[in-house]
Amino acid sequence: MNGPLIVQADRTVLLESTHPEAAEAAIAIAPFAQLAKTPELIHTYTITPLGLWNARASGHDPESVIDALLEYAKHPVPHELLLDIVETMERFGVLTLEQSPIHGLVLHSQDADLLSELIAHPEIVSLVGARIDEHTVRVHPSERGELKHRLLRLDHPVSDHAGYVDGEKHEIALSATTGDTGTEATGASSAEGTGASGAESTGVVGNTQPWHLREYQQRAVDAFTHGESGVVVLPCGAGKTIVGAATMAAVGTTTLILVTNSVAAKQWKAELLRRTTLTAEEIGEYSGSVKEIRPITIATYQVLTTRRKGSYLHLELLDARDWGLVIYDEVHLLPAPVFRLTAGLQARRRLGLTATLVREDGREEEVFSLIGPKQFEAPWKEIEAAGFIAEAHCYEVRVRLDAGTRRAYAHADGEDRYRLAAASDAKIPVVKKIAAQHAGQQVLVIGQYLDQLEELGEALDAPVLTGRTPVKERTELFAKFRAGEISVLVVSKVANFSVDLPEASVAIQVSGSFGSRQEEAQRLGRILRPKPHAEAATFYTVVAASTVDEHFGAHRRRFLTEQGYSYTILNADQLGR
Repeated sequence: MNGPLIVQADRTVLLESTHPEAAEAAIAIAPFAQLAKTPELIHTYTITPLGLWNARASGHDPESVIDALLEYAKHPVPHELLLDIVETMERFGVLTLEQSPIHGLVLHSQDADLLSELIAHPEIVSLVGARIDEHTVRVHPSERGELKHRLLRLDHPVSDHAGYVDGEKHEIALSATTGDTGTEATGASSAEGTGASGAESTGVVGNTQPWHLREYQQRAVDAFTHGESGVVVLPCGAGKTIVGAATMAAVGTTTLILVTNSVAAKQWKAELLRRTTLTAEEIGEYSGSVKEIRPITIATYQVLTTRRKGSYLHLELLDARDWGLVIYDEVHLLPAPVFRLTAGLQARRRLGLTATLVREDGREEEVFSLIGPKQFEAPWKEIEAAGFIAEAHCYEVRVRLDAGTRRAYAHADGEDRYRLAAASDAKIPVVKKIAAQHAGQQVLVIGQYLDQLEELGEALDAPVLTGRTPVKERTELFAKFRAGEISVLVVSKVANFSVDLPEASVAIQVSGSFGSRQEEAQRLGRILRPKPHAEAATFYTVVAASTVDEHFGAHRRRFLTEQGYSYTILNADQLGR
């Protein structure tokens, strides 16, 4: 045994990052282990019950998890840990929700004593009805979601086999070719790219492009349609929207699609028009400015959670049609109120789409219990190796604060302390140098603080796009960037999600949401669309050395390190060497 992993009895796994097999080992344990710390030489992973249950739900059995640990272990793996993994994973499936033709919704347990214990628990007793037999108890249909959520908190996950309402039938088919969507998306291109970036193209005929689902996209659709509701995890640029469209075609029912913002709504509509037989008249947008309810309705999270005097204003949308499918785009961003609303949608099929299940608010358990467990995941590096997303080189560039800023930083606290470091003027010449090194490429400069972005825009002679930018101007700037009329674009966090800029090949991150791992993943995703001639993408994160900015940078790297990406650490004076 001489692998890169040191597996410990407390469910922590240490990975020697310099070991020749480190990248392979990181990918092998990613389905069930979460990266916790990323010093440069030793990375620390944790194996949690939720990680093991998600792995079990997506097709990994205890034997495959144990084999991965044994194959890459440096020392013998503690026997008690192996037994713990088996016991934890086998807990998934002991409790199942089923639909009885006689008794309606029931909770079935393979362990009669466990069922007796659970239904007497104060958290559970009000959610269940009469005991049918030693293994089965009635469940109030309205409590289906809440029961799963509370049982998960008691470390007893529920596999939901109770089925779903069919919903209102609505025929949808995938198109054999893609074509121009006209002006329906007000200039926005497809949500996942065209041809080479979102689906498998087979040549060009006139103004249309023949295409078909990629193998992993078909597997994702099959995993969802043959299982229970849940989440499909794919890298940015790998075609999550196409998986959504193909799922809609497979289910053939009215669909409610929930997205992050109105730009994403327009991009979803454009992609559905390009990839399916749906017409513009069949697709409605329900957002701040438009309230259309049609067989396929695309709504924003914001409008769904709008409240006035304590009441949600648009709850009628959830019952406006007999929806057979609800799709949650960027499910890791699902606002907390939507979880509560989703608890009442358990009789409808629910598909979550995301590039990462990481949530900085720690609500992964609610995604598992209320949307559903992970049904399918394709590792980023696997998709990269197949040529469907670009290879990426990642760099952390460290700059030194000047004496005045360092003194102010030493006396500051909390968010002020972070902002002084993250928005330091010392980053401006470094960003200019990086942009100059990539002259002729499409460069995104991404940050958190508007005054910092304005200064960078002036220094780079580049337009600045923020949340204050009107949608029309936003769309025009994105279109000019795609066309190559603008080579450098400075953007705020509005570009983190659901913005398709396939031409971007370089991203320079100057500040972010403290230590947000999912934000780092999404920002890298902006440049992962495949490039002409298989060119690599380049991602820079510029941090202030020896400050909380550097500390948060290390935290942000964790998810991408899990996916097999490595960062080269450079001091600013090493750029270009």
